[in-house]
Amino acid sequence: MTDHLRSIAVTVDEPDPGVFHWVLIESTEDASVYQELEASEGSYDSWTHALRQGTERLMALAKESPMAGPRASGEDEDADPVRGAAVSP
Repeated sequence: MTDHLRSIAVTVDEPDPGVFHWVLIESTEDASVYQELEASEGSYDSWTHALRQGTERLMALAKESPMAGPRASGEDEDADPVRGAAVSP
C-alpha cells in the first residue's frame, strides 16, 4: 500500500446573487466524476473571498505534508501483482 495524492479542487458556488460559498470537490474512481467533499457553512460577500477561504481549507488538508499535498492510503499502482513490490521499468 502507498499513499496517493488526492484529486481535490476548490470551486465557488453562487446560490443567490452576491452570496458565495466555497466547495471542495474530490474525484471518484471515475476521474471525470467529482463529489462534494466539504463546503463552507457561512457565505462570503465576494467570489475572491470565498475562493481564498476555500483554498486555505484545502491547504489545511495537507498540513501533515504541505510539500506533497493531501494524501490517502491506497494500492501501489506500480506494484507487482504477485509479489507486491514495485516493478522497475
